[in-house]
Amino acid sequence: MEEKVYKTMSGAGAMSIAVGVVALVTGIVCGILMIIGGSKLLAHRSKILF
Repeated sequence: MEEKVYKTMSGAGAMSIAVGVVALVTGIVCGILMIIGGSKLLAHRSKILF
C-alpha cells in the first residue's frame, strides 16, 4: 500500500516539475518577444500616426 502512495507522489512531483519548467520557458519567451516588439515600436515611433 505504501509503495502505491510513494509512486503516486513521485509521479505527481515529476509532473509538477515538468509543468513548472514549461511555464518558466514560456514566460521567458513571451518576455523576450514583448521586449523586441516594444523596441521596434520605439524605433519607428516617428512613423506612427494617431
